Amino acid sequence: MAQSDEKLLVGPRLRRFRQTLGLTQARMAEDLGISSSYLNLMERNQRALSAKVLLKMAEIYDFDIAGFTGAGDAHLVAEVYEAMRDPLFKGESLSKNEAEDLVNVSPTAAKALLKLYSKHRDAARRDVDITVDRDKVELLEQSAEAVEVVRRFIHQQRNYFPRLDAAAEALSQELGLTKREPHAALTERLKEKHDLSVRIVPVDIMPQMLRYFDRHSKRINLSELLRQSGRRFQLAFQIGMLEQRELIDEIVKSAALPGREAEGLMRTSLANYFAAAVIMPYARFLKEAESSKYDVDLLSHRFGTSWEQTAHRLTTLQKPDARGIPFFFVRIDVAGNVSKRFSAGRFHFSKFGGACPLWNIHECFQTPGRTISQMIQMPDETTYFSIAKMVSRSDGTYNAPAQKLAIGLGCDIAYAPRLIYAQQYNLDNPQPTPIGINCYLCERPHCRQRAHAPLNKTLSFDERARGMSLYSFRED
Repeated sequence: MAQSDEKLLVGPRLRRFRQTLGLTQARMAEDLGISSSYLNLMERNQRALSAKVLLKMAEIYDFDIAGFTGAGDAHLVAEVYEAMRDPLFKGESLSKNEAEDLVNVSPTAAKALLKLYSKHRDAARRDVDITVDRDKVELLEQSAEAVEVVRRFIHQQRNYFPRLDAAAEALSQELGLTKREPHAALTERLKEKHDLSVRIVPVDIMPQMLRYFDRHSKRINLSELLRQSGRRFQLAFQIGMLEQRELIDEIVKSAALPGREAEGLMRTSLANYFAAAVIMPYARFLKEAESSKYDVDLLSHRFGTSWEQTAHRLTTLQKPDARGIPFFFVRIDVAGNVSKRFSAGRFHFSKFGGACPLWNIHECFQTPGRTISQMIQMPDETTYFSIAKMVSRSDGTYNAPAQKLAIGLGCDIAYAPRLIYAQQYNLDNPQPTPIGINCYLCERPHCRQRAHAPLNKTLSFDERARGMSLYSFRED
């Protein structure tokens, strides 16, 4: 909620909102109890929109304040800013403030710019080597597009799907998961309602899969490599696909995705969402999260879930009248590849290039079993508090060890007092570690960890000196 003395320059957004409602300036001014001339000044950004007027608007017109003030456009601003760092725009780059101005004035134009840039990048990639197998290139592009459009839709929904949450919470109560062992309750549900049995299968019989639904035998096979938390999740996922398919398909249809590949990925993502919501129902999970000060390890024990499942569920607590902390979430492997990312706040992940090596999420692989914390600051001086832990998604064997992953979870520094992990820090005088999105997009000079030159800077070399970084560049 905006504070009473906070003011906003959102004139173009205010004008578009009024025109969408079909109101004249005189009519809206009358509704808000202000003069038409004052409203006119606000629409031209010659006067700021005060929190008092904003709250009055929300009361009269019933809209989401965060969405109206542009909090929901943070990702769009970050994507425009990232695109404009491309060498294609060298000498014509936008500052972060200019990117925000573009999005505020015309988010449609900003999206069109990103679409055009994406087409340019794809065309450039195809032209790099004309000997590349065209069919493979096109298949790769389709896969990348499917992942990106699904991720974008989930961001637009703030990773919150209220109807799925409501259905999952109702099922959790019906099954009595607060009192019964979840695996037994879910297995019984599958048997009684769908005539399906559950079998734990040896790895030598099912070496390449963790779950397989055998329709012919009416059986769900689960790998013995799955831990108890994974088994519960897979059973809840299957129940979601069986009992909530109509709702899931309705959401998929509303997303207007470009093809069957994206639709399949979206359907799986929504069934995963439902599964997590069954095992960690919204109201109870939020209550326990707040009372435990977001202790992920403790929450995992209370709900019988893995660390990754619990951390990811924390990013979905975005119900308008019962919000949790707006976390960002990232999952990386030992090579630094980002396999999952989401941000409910302003934190921005690059689509390419991994994460900043100064972010201590990479140290998780050296400290297995330990949750590490850090205060970090981006180049635009936004400061965040993050925690990270190394996990493995399932158990492995001697010949096929379990995959090791690092999970990062963080939030704006303003929420840090609500976290148990921040107790050891002096939040009144924070000393954050300066990091960047990644080396390609970071313009911090003299970084000891820089692996690549920044995309939109002119390199300079001095034969007489060797700096901390191999790459020196001029400040434009």
